Amino acid sequence: MVFSTVISSTPLIFHIPKNLPVRFKPIPVRCSSTTSSSSSLSVPSIQLKSMHFDLKTYWATLIDEINQKLDQAVPVKYPEQIYEAMRYSVLADGAKRAPPVMCVAACELFGVDRLAAFPTACALEMVPFLFFNLFFNFYVFLVKIIVLFGLICMVHAASLIHDDLPSMDDDQSRRGQPSNHTVYGVDMAILAGDALFPLGFRHIVSNTPSSLVPESRILRVIAEIARAVGSTGMAAGQFLDLEGGPNSIEFVQEKKFGEMGECSAVCGGLLAGAKDDEIERLRRYGRAVGVLYQVVDDLFEAKTQSEEYGKKKKKDKSYVAFYGVEKAMEVAEDLRAKAKKELDGFEQYGEKVLPLYSFVDYAAERKFSIGD
Repeated sequence: MVFSTVISSTPLIFHIPKNLPVRFKPIPVRCSSTTSSSSSLSVPSIQLKSMHFDLKTYWATLIDEINQKLDQAVPVKYPEQIYEAMRYSVLADGAKRAPPVMCVAACELFGVDRLAAFPTACALEMVPFLFFNLFFNFYVFLVKIIVLFGLICMVHAASLIHDDLPSMDDDQSRRGQPSNHTVYGVDMAILAGDALFPLGFRHIVSNTPSSLVPESRILRVIAEIARAVGSTGMAAGQFLDLEGGPNSIEFVQEKKFGEMGECSAVCGGLLAGAKDDEIERLRRYGRAVGVLYQVVDDLFEAKTQSEEYGKKKKKDKSYVAFYGVEKAMEVAEDLRAKAKKELDGFEQYGEKVLPLYSFVDYAAERKFSIGD
């Protein structure tokens, strides 16, 4: 699942099997003959600086803040069992919080305080975990909003809960732990996912600082999230994953995995008051990174399966399953290049773009593991 890989004690680094001639190759970095100021970096300068940006520390710091906000956002109330099931997925050990982190990073790109994004970020994390478990997975951007951060987390959790259900992807584990329905039963898992969606929206409306974010922007954020998880977004991707033919692979990948990344990045920009053309750049960037993350996950899984004979192969519509490892690797490199190309349009923001830029390379290379 996108941005939901288990956080282990060892780094998650994807190694291509030795018998394959094609390998992931970093995008060439060209040095500029002129120097740039910190407020306006050239593309080569951004590439060089991103290689030294400490994404791991940036990410880990945000995770601590997000987890605290989520713990406060989903207290145990009556009836206790529903809240316990909700908290089981939302506060699960090993959560990387990629969608909310990306949401915050996008928000901070435009100079807005991350406190504005936390409520939305938390909400996004709630929806994916239950909706993903039932329907699909998705990944989210870093933006500067603690409120937005909350919604992202809730949405993500809800989607993951639904995505794991027997009638959907039928996964018995999530992040190294038993899936929600395995612990609480299918009926309670469905209810927990259903409860997280509206809680996420309420969290955004009730907790986003009005001093930082005008109501008009909050309305656009809510509309964006509703679009992403609805019948033209993630739900459509899950349906075609279950019922569509081989020609639907690209659509399934973009809707199941690209939508969450797209939504996360866009919400961060909306909260910060980004211009329309900037929002569209974030949209394309998020979609590319969301799919890239999943393609690399599928490549990693393919390698693992090749080393573990007899392991049951999961049926899904992925580039690896239908086109093979080499073609999937080509797709991954193309997505990586597309994502970075969109960020080139933000060079006027200087080093503030580095978190988003570094996130692309992390999605492709997995050079470190969050939490180790």
